[in-house]
Amino acid sequence: MAKNISLEVCPIARSLSVLGDAWSMLILRDAHAGFTRFDQFRKSLGIAPTMLTKRLAVLVEENLLEKRQYSEHPPREEYLLTQAGKDFLPVLFVIGAWGRKHKPYEHPEEMVTFIDAENGTEINPIVIDQVTGAAIGTRAIRQQTP
Repeated sequence: MAKNISLEVCPIARSLSVLGDAWSMLILRDAHAGFTRFDQFRKSLGIAPTMLTKRLAVLVEENLLEKRQYSEHPPREEYLLTQAGKDFLPVLFVIGAWGRKHKPYEHPEEMVTFIDAENGTEINPIVIDQVTGAAIGTRAIRQQTP
């Protein structure tokens, strides 16, 4: 019998139970880029409609997106980021930075970059510990369970 990681005490395991597939993360990436409508996500991702419907439903159920009706005739809905969805943006940027370093594209000049809309500079994230100010990954870690 498979283990249900959504019940784990580890917050990484619980998070992966919701966001552990590429489609969900790419939907959130596109939502941060301003996409809100089913057809926008479908066109951007090239994802099958049934798969997109399932992933959007999970993201709504897990409170990363909220569904809002924008047309009554015909009935149409859009998907907007919740605070939890907005809080996921730094995670996406760190994953992207890791990919840029460890999974380089054959034609680097064609690789997508993310630009700060206010000042036009490329975004290069780092993750630091709020208490010590040390960059994560520069010190040994250990797991602790209460």
